[in-house]
Amino acid sequence: MFILCDTKYSYFLGKGEKMNIYEKFGVTSNVAIIIISVSVMLFGGFAMTRITKKLKLPNVTAYIITGILLGPYVLNLVPQNVVTGMDFLSDIALAFIAFSTGEFFEFSVLKKSGSKVIVITIFESLMASFLIFIVMFFILKMNLAFSIVLSALAAATAPASTVMTIRQIGAKGDFVNTLLQVVALDDIVGLLAYSIAISIATASMNVTDSIHILSIIKPLGINIAVFIVGGIFGLLMKLLMTQKRTTDNRLIISIAMIFLFCGICSLLDISPLLGCMSMGTIYINISKDDKLFKQLNYFSPPILLLFFVRSGINFKLESLISSSALIGGVSLLIIGIIYFIIRIVGKYAGAYLGCLITKKKKEVRNYLGFALIPQAGVAIGLAALGARTLGGEIGIALETIILASSVLYELIGPALAKASLYLSKSYSNKLEDITDVSLLHIDGTKKTQIEILIERINKIQEQIPKHEEILNEEENAFTEAAEEYYWINQKRSGFMRNRR
Repeated sequence: MFILCDTKYSYFLGKGEKMNIYEKFGVTSNVAIIIISVSVMLFGGFAMTRITKKLKLPNVTAYIITGILLGPYVLNLVPQNVVTGMDFLSDIALAFIAFSTGEFFEFSVLKKSGSKVIVITIFESLMASFLIFIVMFFILKMNLAFSIVLSALAAATAPASTVMTIRQIGAKGDFVNTLLQVVALDDIVGLLAYSIAISIATASMNVTDSIHILSIIKPLGINIAVFIVGGIFGLLMKLLMTQKRTTDNRLIISIAMIFLFCGICSLLDISPLLGCMSMGTIYINISKDDKLFKQLNYFSPPILLLFFVRSGINFKLESLISSSALIGGVSLLIIGIIYFIIRIVGKYAGAYLGCLITKKKKEVRNYLGFALIPQAGVAIGLAALGARTLGGEIGIALETIILASSVLYELIGPALAKASLYLSKSYSNKLEDITDVSLLHIDGTKKTQIEILIERINKIQEQIPKHEEILNEEENAFTEAAEEYYWINQKRSGFMRNRR
């Protein structure tokens, strides 16, 4: 999987590049270097999550910071050619993310949500993209390809920190319901926006004078074809997932299908994003099987960890203070600050306008935008893919800005989410707001304050999950799979004994 030269690493050292730890100890075995590097990345990412967890930060932030520490600017523990050989991780990681996104595109759920959530999602996603494009292309005079792809990346939101905050404080109500539905659909809009933007960007770079309509229609047509083929793969996946399949075999088949589709798209130099999303969408709507998505979520963490750590290693600190005439001659630090601020303004304005059109309550309208600020997983993955597609200084600029801003967004995201939940009155620190009990006895007499207090406490205790219920969904899925595997083996053993 990794492409490494058999020559010594001094061959790869550029001017001013530091000698890595393997060279210092005289290690020349490529296999050993690859395996140790991957192990270091996994251990490093895990260790950093222990620190960020105490700071209430999401894992993605930990992985990016780990990558920066392991990279050439600090410890230099992962050689650059190992990192280069891991390019395929971008495709695989994004394939898993896109396929998982399809789970939220269940038609029955969307029908219940109604058009209001869809309208809000479109406005909050595309308003941020629109404002970023206006500022970058028309005001700062940035390159068209750079401006349009960066604006598309602004659409995506990272729901993890928001959902985590909701669970921690037990928030509920119309604000929470709307928020969860919006963040579920948000990445779908982001994937669609990116697919269109990268098509236009590629077309603009392939012509000298002007953009021909055919150069835009052709890649869009290809994306539509990929979307249809992805749906066919989802149908095939359902046909292969018979009731007789064990949990292990279901996991193997699903991963094989995702990998096969990714490989075909890479062979044809086509983005697999829309196709993988379509695959997940068709599968969930035909099968109604959400257990597979839980199993994939259990399988994918090491892959996603390696991808985000690698992104951190690729983060070029010197690029932040540099400028490129190719994209417009403005310092990336300035562009990053502007992007950071304008996206917040766009998200808030879009959410406000969407809520206003759909006649949402004042509490939802005023504070929904603050809970949509975080940005991480999908945006970083798309930035890496865009960097590879566009290449050169434009690609470096895209990835640098998104990585830097994502860390900042994840730092302020949980605090803003918690503030929005409190201001929208989705949770309260007052006992009477947490539980609702009757103030009167059955006979109509008034309860004492002590009786009301005891009843509230008892009600809260009833709502607290028992120890055995505290397992998260991924752990439950794994437990179910293990139990199923055990009983199947027991049956097989009994069958073999009977035959003897």
